[in-house]
Amino acid sequence: MLSINNLSYYIGGRALYENASLHIKPKDKIGLVGLNGTGKSTLLKLINGDYQPSSGEIQKAKDCTIGFLNQDLLSYQSEDCILDVALEAFKETLQLQEEIDKVLKQMETDYSEETINRLAKLQDQFEAKEGYTIKAKAEEVLEGIGFSTLDLKRPLKTFSGGWRMRVMLAKLLLEKPSLLMLDEPTNHLDLPSIQWVENYLRTYEGAVIVVSHDQEFLDNCIETTVEVSNGTLTMYPGNYSFYQREKKERMEIQQNAYENQQQMIKQTERFIERFRAKASKSNQVQSRIKALDRMERVAEVVDDNIAVNFKFKFSQKSGRDVVVLDHVSKAYGDLVILKNASARIERGDKIALIGANGKGKSTLLRIIDGTEHIQGKREQGHNVIKSFYAQHQLEALNVDNEILQELQQAGSGKTDTELRNVLGCFLFTNDDVFKKIKVLSGGEKSRVALAKTLISEANFLLLDEPTNHLDIQSVNILIQALQQYEGTFITVSHDRHFIRGVANKIWYIENQEIKEYPGSYEEFVYWKSQQQENQAQVRQEEKSKTEPRKKVFNDVELQQNKKELKKKEQELTQLESKIMDCESLKSELEAALSDPENYSVPEKLENLNRQYQQVKLKEDELNREWEQLVELIGTLQENIR
Repeated sequence: MLSINNLSYYIGGRALYENASLHIKPKDKIGLVGLNGTGKSTLLKLINGDYQPSSGEIQKAKDCTIGFLNQDLLSYQSEDCILDVALEAFKETLQLQEEIDKVLKQMETDYSEETINRLAKLQDQFEAKEGYTIKAKAEEVLEGIGFSTLDLKRPLKTFSGGWRMRVMLAKLLLEKPSLLMLDEPTNHLDLPSIQWVENYLRTYEGAVIVVSHDQEFLDNCIETTVEVSNGTLTMYPGNYSFYQREKKERMEIQQNAYENQQQMIKQTERFIERFRAKASKSNQVQSRIKALDRMERVAEVVDDNIAVNFKFKFSQKSGRDVVVLDHVSKAYGDLVILKNASARIERGDKIALIGANGKGKSTLLRIIDGTEHIQGKREQGHNVIKSFYAQHQLEALNVDNEILQELQQAGSGKTDTELRNVLGCFLFTNDDVFKKIKVLSGGEKSRVALAKTLISEANFLLLDEPTNHLDIQSVNILIQALQQYEGTFITVSHDRHFIRGVANKIWYIENQEIKEYPGSYEEFVYWKSQQQENQAQVRQEEKSKTEPRKKVFNDVELQQNKKELKKKEQELTQLESKIMDCESLKSELEAALSDPENYSVPEKLENLNRQYQQVKLKEDELNREWEQLVELIGTLQENIR
């Protein structure tokens, strides 16, 4: 379907890709992985035609269509409601609808056979493209990724960037291109929406390429992993977990080969040095020198999975109670977030606050922080020192500062050596620490802001979506940091891999209350599934108890269906009589129209033609009624059986 052959792409003098190749087949589900800056998003733009290769070629089949979701779409604005924006996916079908509307307008004055035939042809094409179901499909996809039914009529421009990105995703999914390319699609989705997209992509009929930092998302929707590293594309025939296992094995094999080769090189070099001056050994020495020159060197393995060691310092520990909420209520107009909700955060709690967007997770985080006005009582414990991380803090970074300067001004009291060690943990090494904030990518800024949060002497962290914009390696570093953190934290996140790695309690908002599960995310998922099974069993038992009453109800319903069936059968007989009368009149008019004498009187001919078109329309209408009535009778007969 699409082939990348010997692709090279240079930025300045640096080769981002060099002789890279990849073949994408129909229905492939590919995850594109690699460190930030290796060129994953660039590859998608090369495939899309936004960039041109320095050399090599990208070939695609003539019938291959490409849909590309990328962060540039955040700037898209429209006065149209989001349902209409999503429906733009069906351009040809909408054009047919416009043509049909024009013809129907024309038929108010023009009953010619040509017009009627044109209408019938357009309606056939519209039906073939499933035009009558496109609205329902668009509504299903939009609601699947988190929009409410009321949202569908709101203009796109009234939504935030993240929600606009969801609309763009819905539009792409509805277009169903041959190749769907998604660059960080989970960045703006909540957990239920992520799971919905996973299920959708698993059964997607076309090919998919996904760039994502969400490891569980990749595991659940891809079947092939392609690693971008050192300008090449390496394929692994499995999901992300398979890739991790397989890569580890390949690295061990490569490292063994590297060490064996290095040992052989050293032995050869010792032989050359020892016998270089001996004439009797000159041929052997020259032979071994040439062998070394011809040798294809095995590269030393560079492990991307960095193990880091954070040294957190607290000037003081907090008291046992960190924050206590007592009968707290919060509402925005008619939207009630919390009602008489109570909760307690204790020293050492590692809490993940999960759930769908719109439930009030970020609001609850601000309530815990003490920056949100509430009804009820919030008490902060003894010696609690807070530090709050949220995406808006990226904008609070001083863009003219160097990275090291930014941390120096955080007031942590750490030496430059200590700060450079912290930055090294967040992948800023050597001269990277002197980069200006303004030249950093979104992911790099996130790492700087997180580093600032962690170097503070805070014993209580509030983290709102800390993994957004981080690559997989950075997420794993953050997990290690929080596992070594001895204080207390609460985090809002939709990244299941991250939650599994750090949380010892799960919070969620349900029925305007704060609910707590005192265990890991894995245990919470199992508990929740057991709850759902128990509820289903209770519903089944209740259904069994109501069966006798249902039988009485069904007997009444059966008599009603029989009565309705008799009525509809009578209507069918009357309708068939009307159709026969219509066909008879139509035959008479056809005979009159074929009579040459009538052609000599234009007024009479025009009158006959108008009557004929009216009768034909009437006949079509009666036939449609007949089809609907026959279908209804069939349903009633089935119910009676």
